[in-house]
Amino acid sequence: MLFPIEPGKITLYVCGLTPYDSTHIGHARTYVSFDVLKRYLIKKGYKVYHIQNITDVEDKIIKRCMETGADPKTLTEQNHSEALELFGKLHIIPADVYPAVTSHMREIIDFIELLIKNKSAYETKTGVYFSVSTSKNYGLLSGQNLCEIEDGARVEVDETKKDPADFALWKKSKGEIMEFDSPWGRGRPGWHIECSAISRAYSKRTLDIHGGARDLIFPHHENEITQSEAAYPEKFSNLWVHTGFLTVSGEKMSKSLGNFITLNQALKHSSPNALRLFYLQAHYRSPLDYDEENLNSMEEAVERIFNSLGLITEVLEKPQTKHTDPEFRKKTEELISLFYKNLDDDLKTPEAIASLFGLFRLINSHISRGKKDSEQLLKIHNEIKEMLWMLGLVEEKKGLTDKEAGISLLAKEFGIDGSSLEEILNLLISLRDQARANKDYNKSDRIRKRLSEIGIIIEDKPGSTRWKIQ
Repeated sequence: MLFPIEPGKITLYVCGLTPYDSTHIGHARTYVSFDVLKRYLIKKGYKVYHIQNITDVEDKIIKRCMETGADPKTLTEQNHSEALELFGKLHIIPADVYPAVTSHMREIIDFIELLIKNKSAYETKTGVYFSVSTSKNYGLLSGQNLCEIEDGARVEVDETKKDPADFALWKKSKGEIMEFDSPWGRGRPGWHIECSAISRAYSKRTLDIHGGARDLIFPHHENEITQSEAAYPEKFSNLWVHTGFLTVSGEKMSKSLGNFITLNQALKHSSPNALRLFYLQAHYRSPLDYDEENLNSMEEAVERIFNSLGLITEVLEKPQTKHTDPEFRKKTEELISLFYKNLDDDLKTPEAIASLFGLFRLINSHISRGKKDSEQLLKIHNEIKEMLWMLGLVEEKKGLTDKEAGISLLAKEFGIDGSSLEEILNLLISLRDQARANKDYNKSDRIRKRLSEIGIIIEDKPGSTRWKIQ
């Protein structure tokens, strides 16, 4: 249960990218999940302040730059800019701020100094370390037992440390490609302190929600909690949200296994809507396996969604006799309520999506029967738009501009004159409908075939004919 610290406001901190390489489909799964959470909170009436850091100081960045000769600043800025552009294509609402570690070295140093003052950290010849033994609640988030953490097992081995479990707040260095001045000499911050300092700098208080991918629970988030609560005598975050692992053919993504898929590659194969729907077909905490066959079925599902929405629009645009269908109203209201009930229950998107498709089936059946409850259809139409916004599904109408030459040729071929490409296309469809009515099937089939050749598909629906770009 979420109880905001400030009424009507949620402070959300999501661990951001370490942009040493192109963003991949695993990142996208996490950020789509948080995007749905954010949209859900906004629809609930909250003002969401979203902080998402940029980890532009990290060992992987240093290693990549040493391997390639790249400049760290150039590498990280290019990769992060590319990632944000791709996230935009996925309809992910941008964070309010993207604070980079390199721009917040003062805040990080001040945070470490406070920990030393509080006797929760100490300096050695290799760096500054947090003393885990000073924390009473270490391991509560991850379930780790400090006594069972072995030397060298997911901890930094350093003989200068008081305890093997102690982790670095500042790493001393000399002559490395990423170094900063500090009271303890040249060096760079440890990974965990970066998020603690940045989140505090922007939130000024306990976070309402903090999260990221599941693999950050230990040691990253565990260490964030212990050092933050050692520095400030209050709870670090009231709620934690972690997304499940994404695999490819059952294996963890790895370039060595040849199954590493960048988001850019995925979006060349799949539409943004299909990729989002694929991610949301699994609960955000559940594991998910990337499957292109499943993604193809998501394309069909997206098409059904917007075809059904278009059908409702067409019905509402036509004059209707007033008709009330109590059973239709009852069942549709139940499905709409079920959609929101599922999202209220820990964002159960698979169940919410199932109720949405159930709603579409009911609507299509109602429309095909003849008499239509247009008042209820209008209400449902507006509700569906809200639902699709919460899921981040956006109708992406392809333009006719690149079909101009083909449409112009067809206009000449069939003797049609129109002021716009869309008008010409609608006149062609009307001509085809007239040919069908006159049982001139050769002409109607020829128009369909010629339109198909230029990438425009004709769909015959009950009482109407629609077109779409292939």
